[in-house]
Amino acid sequence: MNIRLEYGKVKLRAIEPDDLETLYRWENAPEIWPVSDTHAPWSRHVLQQYIENSHRDIYELRQLRLMLCNMEDRPVGAIDLFDFEPYHLRAGVGILVFEPSDRRHGLAFEALLLLCTYAYNSLGLHQLYANIGADNAASIALFEKAGFSCCGEKREWRRTPDGWQNELLYQRILTPQSGCLSVSAGRNFG
Repeated sequence: MNIRLEYGKVKLRAIEPDDLETLYRWENAPEIWPVSDTHAPWSRHVLQQYIENSHRDIYELRQLRLMLCNMEDRPVGAIDLFDFEPYHLRAGVGILVFEPSDRRHGLAFEALLLLCTYAYNSLGLHQLYANIGADNAASIALFEKAGFSCCGEKREWRRTPDGWQNELLYQRILTPQSGCLSVSAGRNFG
């Protein structure tokens, strides 16, 4: 199934084979590794296999990655559901807007709202959570603006070149009253 969601200035879509070079560049950018908890480069071969398997069901893979595009259909980032737990109806969420020039335009916020709506309306999820480094002020502000609340702190959770870093756990219970977009607000599957 090809998933396509639109709202405001963003479009979320399934990964396509043409995204290989874009994903290769993003996944191999050392400047984002501390946020994504990546420790080694990805090969084109492994990423191609990932793309080839991305059509498989979230119940089988326990994850879903969508490309985050601007209204001109240019991929500017990605948004992920990971550690999907079907019994407890929850998943982790991660988001990337790669180029600094694409940040601070509301794209990540609209994509996060759209993903919350999709997770609630289409997947029937009860909650989403995010793990955010305590020093990542931009991500903290983004998730709080999108209705996530800090519900815990993992002390000295991540080892960094500068020492140990705390990680914050953010959570959002998904309900129609919690700010999910209405079904008519730009949800489009094609």
